[in-house]
Amino acid sequence: MVAYGSSARICQKTVKLARAKGIKAGLFRPITLYPFPGKELSAFADTAKLLLTAELSAGQMVEDVKLSVGDKTRVEFYGRCGGMIYSPDEILGVVESLMN
Repeated sequence: MVAYGSSARICQKTVKLARAKGIKAGLFRPITLYPFPGKELSAFADTAKLLLTAELSAGQMVEDVKLSVGDKTRVEFYGRCGGMIYSPDEILGVVESLMN
């Protein structure tokens, strides 16, 4: 998963839930979005089969993620706007559905 801010905190819990179910999961949490840590994310993507970008926005970061990883791995987006916060279980459900 790739997430920042409040989403990163939610995804930290999602990683724990996924690992408890035997799913190999990790989190890349950028500290700043400008300049975007493209080199670091590209290295992270070397071992990933899928990157889920979780944002509490309309998806402004997902384009940076796609540009950083190129064709190394599949990039998916899950987001919400308007103050509606998702739960770790909801993100885990998205991860599980994308793995199938």
